[in-house]
Amino acid sequence: MANVKPSIPKGTRDFTPTEMMRRNYIFDTIRSVFHQHAYLPIETPSMENLSTLMGKYGEEGDRLLFKILNSGDFMQGVDFNAPDASPNKLAAKICEKGLRYDLTVPFARFVVQHQNDIAFPFKRYQMQPVWRADRPQKGRYREFYQCDADIIGSTSLLNEAELVEITDEIFRKFGISITMKINNRKVLSGIAEVIGQADKVTDLCTAMDKLDKVGQECVCQELLERGIPQESIEQLKPVFCFGGDNNDVKLEQLKQLLHTSEIGMKGVEELAAVLDYVKEMGLTTALEIDITLARGLNYYTGAIFEVKANDVAMGSISGGGRYDNLTGIFGLKNMSGVGISYGAERIYDVLNELNLFPDAILTPVKALFINFGKEDEKYALRGLRALRDAGIPSEIYPDSAKIGKQMNYANAKSVPYVVIAGENERLNNIYTLKNMSTGEQQQLSIEEIAKILQ
Repeated sequence: MANVKPSIPKGTRDFTPTEMMRRNYIFDTIRSVFHQHAYLPIETPSMENLSTLMGKYGEEGDRLLFKILNSGDFMQGVDFNAPDASPNKLAAKICEKGLRYDLTVPFARFVVQHQNDIAFPFKRYQMQPVWRADRPQKGRYREFYQCDADIIGSTSLLNEAELVEITDEIFRKFGISITMKINNRKVLSGIAEVIGQADKVTDLCTAMDKLDKVGQECVCQELLERGIPQESIEQLKPVFCFGGDNNDVKLEQLKQLLHTSEIGMKGVEELAAVLDYVKEMGLTTALEIDITLARGLNYYTGAIFEVKANDVAMGSISGGGRYDNLTGIFGLKNMSGVGISYGAERIYDVLNELNLFPDAILTPVKALFINFGKEDEKYALRGLRALRDAGIPSEIYPDSAKIGKQMNYANAKSVPYVVIAGENERLNNIYTLKNMSTGEQQQLSIEEIAKILQ
């Protein structure tokens, strides 16, 4: 029987050392900005009870949840031939847990469960993998990392403005030019109201969220299939090309469109307030009102955000919004929150395509000690210890192999310096430092070498 080459599930990946160093650069950069804004880290389990996850992401989100079969004989007592044996009903009987779809719903569960142990408003960040049973494609994976920041226990719109500021800082550090789009679910509710479909706002949002992917014609067809009459769709069409680059003009147009809708006007007021705060901050990020922005998550109730890279053809690389009722589902009322999520995988792809990863992150080891064996090896170990104590990442080749082989190892790992600690160096209590780029060699004390490498 032929050996079968091992593989991994579609939509997942292994990461090489080079890829991990680049990924850690992303995580470390985002984490540094979160810390600067006083957000605290938490972690939640990879799996949650399905009762926690189901019904929070809309019909499509429920379909994309990875469900985990119960342990043991999960089929016992289940009638697969019953007349009402739909996939969802069967899944509910044989699966009690699922892999988390995002970090926001587990965070809401966390807040309710630990409400007596945290101070409100509570600012948290979380950087962990999530899973979605989606069709893999460029920039879209079944397992991927999200980097989330949320503040819960406050309705102040200053929090929305701070998330815009955090986004501006993160992408400036990366050197990525972005456009950040903003809308408000109350505006979308107002639009549904003025076209006579107030009870269909979820259907409206689900369909409109696909506008940039499938186009206006497909969105209109989906709205028809969702029971929204043609007359109302005709009233909606001007919204698809709501115009101008000027946010002030858009706000005026919205006021005219939604003047008969109380909830719609509240949304306009909130949009104007966030834009005003951001203007005072003097941020460089372009923040644009986009009233077709819906984001298909059911739990958003106020501001919604989406971020796209200007110089790469890719979907959103970040998104978020305000949620007023999410903890209420778990029994904790009146706990409004707002958050944003940064997709590590898509940020990686953007940085890679634009060649924006710093070269320095691929050379974490600063020095390699050549191993000459016996007494020279012990002398090298003393120098190695001194560099490590000085905070300089260093290593020694583990075998006293040929010098050429050890030098090739240093080149393969892009180690910038080699330290030679042979008999001559040992007898004179010095070390020879070789610059691998220039070939220059200097005989120095280990303290002098430490200063150069620092």
